[in-house]
Amino acid sequence: MKGKSSVWVNKPSKRQAEILEFIAKFQKENSYSPSLAEIASNFDISIPTVHQHISYLRKKKLLITHKWKKRSIQPFNNRKSDLVEIPLLGLISAGGPIEAITNPEPIEVPRSMLSKGANHYALKVSGTSMIEEGISDGDIVIVREQQTVDDGEKAVAYLPDKDAVTLKKIYRDKNRIKLVPANKYMKPFYETNVEIQGKVVGVLRKEI
Repeated sequence: MKGKSSVWVNKPSKRQAEILEFIAKFQKENSYSPSLAEIASNFDISIPTVHQHISYLRKKKLLITHKWKKRSIQPFNNRKSDLVEIPLLGLISAGGPIEAITNPEPIEVPRSMLSKGANHYALKVSGTSMIEEGISDGDIVIVREQQTVDDGEKAVAYLPDKDAVTLKKIYRDKNRIKLVPANKYMKPFYETNVEIQGKVVGVLRKEI
C-alpha cells in the first residue's frame, strides 16, 4: 500500500501532465524553456495558476527550476546523464567582430541540445546584435562544429582577414558572404573571406 500511495502522490493531474508536455515540446522547438506567461497564454489560464501548477510539479519531482535563472523550467527524470560537459571556449561578439578568446573550461548543457556523433562547444555572447533571435548579451550559445550552414542560419564565422570571430545569420551573395545581425538598429555587412566554424543549436540564458 505504501508503494501505491507514493506513486499516486507523484502522479501529475491532467492539466499538470499537459503543462509538462508543453514545456518539453517548447524546449525541443526553441532550445530554451517557456516563461510562465507563455505557458499561461497557451492554456488560457492566469500566471498565478501556472505558478501553482509548477510548484506542485516541483514537489512531485517532475520538473526542476532555478530561482536565479530565467527560463529555467525543465522536466526532471532523475538521470544525471541528461547533462553533458562541453568546453566553454570564451567570448564571441554578437556586435562587431572581436578577437577570439580561447580559454577552455567545462560547462554542463542538456543532452537534448546536442547531436549524436558531432562535436560541440559553447561560447559566451558579447553584444546585442542577435537579440531578435532570443540571444542576449551574457547568454551562452551551444555550437555544433560544421563548415557550412544554410542561408538564414545562425553561425560562428571566422574572418581571417581580421583574425576575428562573430555570431551572425549567414547568407550567400554571389562571390561574398552577407553577415546579418538580428537587431533592427544594426546593419548587415559583407565579407569575401569567411570560414564557418559551427552552427548555433541552443542557447543558455544568462543568470539574473
